[in-house]
Amino acid sequence: MYGTLSKRDLALETQAQVTILRPSIHSRRASLVVKFQDIYGFTVEGNVDDVNILNEVRENIRQHARVWWALNNSKGADWYKQTQATSPLKASLKFSSLVNAITLKRMIRKGIPPSLRPKVWFAVSGAATKKSTERNNYYNELLAAAEGKVTVDTKQIDHDIPRTYPGHPYLDTKEGQASLKRVLVGYSFRNPNVGYCQGLNYVAALLLLVMKTEEEAFWMLAVLLEDVLANDCYTSNLSGCHVEQRVFKDLLIKHCPKLCAHLETLEFDVSIVATEWFLCLFAKSLPSETTLRVWDILFYEGTNVLFRVALALFMMKEDELVLTQNVGDAVNRIHLTTHRLFNPDDILTVAYDKIGSMALTNISKQRKKQESVVMAELDERLRRLNSLPRDDKSPR
Repeated sequence: MYGTLSKRDLALETQAQVTILRPSIHSRRASLVVKFQDIYGFTVEGNVDDVNILNEVRENIRQHARVWWALNNSKGADWYKQTQATSPLKASLKFSSLVNAITLKRMIRKGIPPSLRPKVWFAVSGAATKKSTERNNYYNELLAAAEGKVTVDTKQIDHDIPRTYPGHPYLDTKEGQASLKRVLVGYSFRNPNVGYCQGLNYVAALLLLVMKTEEEAFWMLAVLLEDVLANDCYTSNLSGCHVEQRVFKDLLIKHCPKLCAHLETLEFDVSIVATEWFLCLFAKSLPSETTLRVWDILFYEGTNVLFRVALALFMMKEDELVLTQNVGDAVNRIHLTTHRLFNPDDILTVAYDKIGSMALTNISKQRKKQESVVMAELDERLRRLNSLPRDDKSPR
């Protein structure tokens, strides 16, 4: 599948990814709300303009896929794995690796074609390397060890799975739900410190749709939680998620001071919208292909893209948000924006062209600064909880 393709095979390959949607004459005339399925099987509601945008996006995917296949043909099917030169390679090979790395970064920012996404993600994220450090049968052994065991995590997983993308043609079937449960339960037994946290069901479900196989989805989840994201984002107190939101709030104040001043007068806390963004990595907020374009960058470049996209969502609607009169109005405007961002380039152009440098070292410094504040607040919250009479304490 990933070898050299003839022109005929290439046409079939790209056509298989893109089903052109053509609204009826009546729909065009009446501007009716229409329903349609996107590439990954999600039902989308929108008007005819939205359908046309999605058609353009799919055509862009088709055209960009040709570039990827051309690179595969000229550089070799696994060229994107050759982006790090290791000693004692010759200087020419090191230069070749550098060229590949620059090319790969540019290509990934433009999007990985759906047919190549599983293989590219598995390589560039570090998931393949992580899997290679364990026994060949590790995943199946993990599932065997977890079989029949009931824990707090497995109970919550059983509760959340039926609510994960209801109506999806695969995820809302017995087979799909069983597969998703195995991935989540397996990881909860691999990493008891994380176990399971609400939000991971949406992340794992989307990974399952992209990667096709349970085991590869499991390893992608493992590398995401253990290597890609900041620490403690999904632990019981969500301390890492609180830190990320505070870092984001500081960035928002820096880039949109006027907007932040207005939102403060409304008593609008960014966590109202940002909690879901950072816990679900936009999987519940953005259309699927837009989310996956963000994840393309996330798995290769790291978490800075999450801050950039979150900032861009506010920047795109800043002129409207400064006119809002209350918190509900502001939240509605943001939700309307996120749910109709069918063209990933709209948000990513703002995220990278309208936002200046965002060095990883600066983000790391901000995280360290906020970690102590967050932990102090969580300790104080726990102290207050423990001081209450037992009957007044909220259940965990």
